[in-house]
Amino acid sequence: MATRVAPSAELSTRRRILAATFVVLARSGRKKLMLSEVAAEAKVSRPTLYRYFPSKEALLDAFGLYEQDNFDAGISSAMAGLCGHGRLDAALQFVVDFQRTYSLGFLVDTEPEHVLTQMKRVMPILQKRIARLIPGDNADLAAAAVVRVAMCHYLVGGDDRDQFLAELRHTAGINPLPTSRPATAS
Repeated sequence: MATRVAPSAELSTRRRILAATFVVLARSGRKKLMLSEVAAEAKVSRPTLYRYFPSKEALLDAFGLYEQDNFDAGISSAMAGLCGHGRLDAALQFVVDFQRTYSLGFLVDTEPEHVLTQMKRVMPILQKRIARLIPGDNADLAAAAVVRVAMCHYLVGGDDRDQFLAELRHTAGINPLPTSRPATAS
């Protein structure tokens, strides 16, 4: 008699596999990624992995969506409870920090085709989401520029977080520098 697996267990197994994909990608890269390594990292059998993802391409497609969901959850959390320019600034700061800590940035050098394919998929989505945060008639134009600046930093890199954030702020139409405190009388 077959037993039914609870939906939460199915989701948990799927997430474990996708989280393991991140670890294996960071270690081996996309071209050398082996499903057996992902299964071992996720602590599932290969048949279990194949039940969720019948091929490497299916796994990588799902991984791209998983990463997008993680980004969306992070940016939503960063903006929670904020409004106006504070909400936009929190989103821009999240973009900067996410890119600076994202350990798969090396894929730009080793597997540019994969990165460019993912960027083509994600750019319009990110542009629409950023445009909703920018006030004014030129929100779409400003959001397109913000996304392109962010993508350039992802592709080329750089080690100056404050400069990256200032560029995004300027492009979005908010003060690129943090507000300074008024001088106190001595």
